[in-house]
Amino acid sequence: MSDVKQSRPDMAVLAAEIPPLVARMADAAREVTLGYFRGTELATENKAGSGFDPVTQADRACERLLRDMLAQARPEDGILGEEFGPKDSQSGLTWVLDPIDGTRAFMSGAPSWGVLISLRDESGAIYGVIDQPYIGERFEGGLGRAQLSGPHGARTLGTRSTKTLSEAVLYSTYPEIGSKAEQTAFNRVADQVQLKRFGLDCYAYGLLALGQIDLVIEAGLQPYDILAPIAVIEAAGGVVTDWQGGPAHEGGAVIAAANPEIHAAALAVLQED
Repeated sequence: MSDVKQSRPDMAVLAAEIPPLVARMADAAREVTLGYFRGTELATENKAGSGFDPVTQADRACERLLRDMLAQARPEDGILGEEFGPKDSQSGLTWVLDPIDGTRAFMSGAPSWGVLISLRDESGAIYGVIDQPYIGERFEGGLGRAQLSGPHGARTLGTRSTKTLSEAVLYSTYPEIGSKAEQTAFNRVADQVQLKRFGLDCYAYGLLALGQIDLVIEAGLQPYDILAPIAVIEAAGGVVTDWQGGPAHEGGAVIAAANPEIHAAALAVLQED
């Protein structure tokens, strides 16, 4: 984001302008990503110097389209995206874009990937959308909204009231989490929950906001991985922090929880060392 200090924007103005714009962006992203999904000639590159961090032409085409739409609609806003360089903000607002969260799922034909679009200011997320084009579900949160829309209509998002780890359902994208110490801490929580599952990428955060699961714990995240989920989950009544209980909008090791009680219980176990 730009170093220029800006006053907090008028939330009423943003509430009228931003959701319709994001809906148009998400609709456009659906069209371009589905044009590549489960195709037979999907070109994939490895961005990682070691290991495997894939990017496809679908990722780049989608982000390029979203950036072009923002250049027309909100030229003074900044942009932070996964695939291209950052654009400084002149307005105090920055769009955070992950054109395909879950590229490994996308390139494998699994429908758990999603498009993440969010808007933030200096303090964190203002509004965000988790969109799953193939399933046709869209989770949105912030600016007075907390809603899922999809094939079965629209419904209000709301998180669960689970209080104890022994009753909790935990998700994470990978069984292997971060550093050795982070893996050990995660395993302490995972050993205490009722059910743990892996996979789903950003879709797990949508399920948390929908009241289907209780915890998502991950490490090694980037801001574009977590800004939209923060907006959606907080609007639904949940809590998202880093593993120290602080703000998570810069990524890193993140815990998303359905409510303050289950968040505190899991955080205490993460911090036992």
